[in-house]
Parts: sequence; structure tokens; C-alpha cells
Amino acid sequence: MKNTVAVILAAGRGTRMKSDRPKVLHELLGKPMILYLLDSLKEAGITDIIAVAGYGSERLKAALKEVKVVTQKELLGSGDAILQVKRILGRYSGDVLVLYGDTPLIRYETIKNLITRHKGSSASATILTVTLSDPTGYGRIVRDDKGHIVKIVEEGDARFYEEVIKEINAGVYCFKAGDLFEALSGVRPENKKKEYYLTDVIGILHKYGKRIESISSINVDEVIGVNTRRDLAAATRILKGYISEDLMSNGVTIQDPLSTVIYPDVRIGKETIIYPYTIIESDVKIGEDCRIGPFTHIRPRVSIGDEVEIGNFVELVRTKVGDRTKVKHHTYLGDTVVGKDVNVGAGTITANFDGKKKNETVIEDGVFIGVGAILIAPVRVGKNAVVGAGCVVPKNHNVPKGATVVGVPARVLERSQRRER
Repeated sequence: MKNTVAVILAAGRGTRMKSDRPKVLHELLGKPMILYLLDSLKEAGITDIIAVAGYGSERLKAALKEVKVVTQKELLGSGDAILQVKRILGRYSGDVLVLYGDTPLIRYETIKNLITRHKGSSASATILTVTLSDPTGYGRIVRDDKGHIVKIVEEGDARFYEEVIKEINAGVYCFKAGDLFEALSGVRPENKKKEYYLTDVIGILHKYGKRIESISSINVDEVIGVNTRRDLAAATRILKGYISEDLMSNGVTIQDPLSTVIYPDVRIGKETIIYPYTIIESDVKIGEDCRIGPFTHIRPRVSIGDEVEIGNFVELVRTKVGDRTKVKHHTYLGDTVVGKDVNVGAGTITANFDGKKKNETVIEDGVFIGVGAILIAPVRVGKNAVVGAGCVVPKNHNVPKGATVVGVPARVLERSQRRER
């Protein structure tokens, strides 16, 4: 979007979270909530982004490396936060899109629609609104008898006849920069919190005779604000649902979406079945026609080929699994490369950490590993080899191709007569 700067308000401490962490850095499925908003902005074509930090500003700057961050030294309200941005925008004459960092589920389509409406109508301000059956906790949209927006009133300052209004302010605005900053000069802290409210700008623009437009979202979930741990859990449930719906619409079977947790940035091929109580974290790729779970935990940097079976109570991290391989029952594979057509027996462990660093285990194609085996990395098991049940393979004691090893520590029992495939 040309001539549009996005401003994310992220200065609040979020005292109701009962945390020393800045509110917008609390995670949804392993990712700080503010990063979801950044993703939506970028998908909407907005790359010029400013975040207003306050409490924990240094931590926020570290998390938002590609975003310009300004600091609101005194938390005097959303209007004052925008004034901090004015100082760096100078004579900027384009549009300013304002969002709150604690509304992580705003979709990029909604952002694009809002900006399109704003630019197409030549309005001074365009607001995203939602109609709720229970508007408790939100600012109300006040319209005149012709349906024109005249102001936004915060719940704490609403009169009894305004409290019953069900159309609420979703906290996403697009302003003409000049009109925004001119109106801000007229904002006063004449409210119960004694803060400078950005929402007061709407009433001032109306008094100036400026055009105020709005669009309404029918998706109530996308405007959920996260102010408490309960809100965080609610947003997580919604996000889980989005991810599951998207995967199922692309040919993945998730037997029980309620008990299954799949993080963003997970790719799963069609005809794969995800069994209940499975957790799949970000940066994971799973091929087609696989069987995953139940009670499986797949952590980041895992790649799984086609027709693979990952059984119950298996944990994988930083691991690659080849096509048609079976990893079944109570197994841990960390920093491991597993080839094609491998059978990993129940209770197998790759001991990847030596107390100082993580080490790699390589299991080549066609290997059979018996139950309860321990492979102490770094180690390599050659093609078509057999590792006996309960065997412990010490580090740097590579198993030759086609060999059978047994015992503690592992020793070569005999040369296998199996041929390389």
C-alpha cells in the first residue's frame, strides 16, 4: 500500500496479565502476539511500520528488529502515543493506519479493505467496527440520526443510553495524517483515566465537518483484544481453529482438532492423518499420506517425508525422517537424520547432548533398530544395518553398512547377508 504508514500501539504494560513481560510479547502458539499483526500488515502490502513502545521498550526493540520503534516515556494514553510518532514523521502527508498490538488476529484482508475504503472515499478517518451482542469492555460507536459517526465513547465514560450501543470500536483506524495531527492538538485528558484518548480525535474531526467512514467486520473473533491470561487462551483457541480449518480444507485429516495443537508455519501434505493429542510446533514440514500420533510431540526444524508413521509418545526435534520410515512408541530423536525405509523400534533414544553441545546421529536407508536402543551422538548407522534390542552404540563408534550390532557397548555380531538396495 503506497503512502500508508502503519503505527502499532504497544506501550501498555498489561498489568492484568500479572507479568513482567510487555503484554504484546506474550506468545500465541509459540510466537509473540505482535508478530501476527506484523505478518498481517506485510501481507496487506504495508512495509513502513512504526511501533510505539513504553514498558519494556528494550525487549520490544529486540523482538521487532525490522520495525522502527519509538518510546512513549510517560504512558499518557493512545493519543499521546501517536504524538510520539508525529515527531519522526515530520511533514508526512500520506495516510496513517493505527492498530493495537494486543489484537493479534486482525486479518490482512480486513486491513486492505479498510485502507481501500479510506482512500476511495477521501475520508479524514475510516474506522473498523464490529457489532457485539455483549459490548462490555469496548468503546461504543455513536452515530447521528442519519447514520453518520459523530464520536467514539469509551465504556468508562459512556452515559447509560450509550452503554446499550452494540456497535463497538475494533481499534483499527486509517487517518489522513494532516487531519489526524491537527485534531490531536485539540484532545484533552478530560476523562476518568486522565489520559489523551486517540478516540477523541473522531469527535473533533466530526466537529470540523470532516468525513468519517467505517467498515464493519462480521468476524467477531478477529477483533479480540488480549488483556488477560484468559483472553490469551481464548485467542489461542481461535488461532488453533483457523490453522486446523486451513489444513483440513487442503486434504489433511485432523481427527480431533480440540485436542490437537498445530502451530503456524507448519506444512502438511494431503492424505496425512493427525491423531489426537498431538503437538506440532512451528518450522515443521510433513509429507503426504503420513500417520502422526497420538500423543506425539514434533518440535521445530523437523522434516518428515511421505508415507511415514510417527507413533504414540514420540518426540522429534531438529530431525529429518525419510520416506516410508516408521518411528513408533516412546522414542526420542533429536538432531537426527533418518533415511528411507527405516524401522525405529519402541523406546529408541538418540542421545544428542554431551553436556556442551548438540551432536548429530545419522541413520541410513533400510536400517532396523530394535526396541530400547540408545545411539550416543555423534554416530552413524550404515545402510541396511541392524541394531539389536537394548543395544548401546557409543559415540564415534559407527555401525558399518549391513552389520548387526548387539550388546552394551555395541559390538558387531555378524555380517548381514542382506544386500544393499
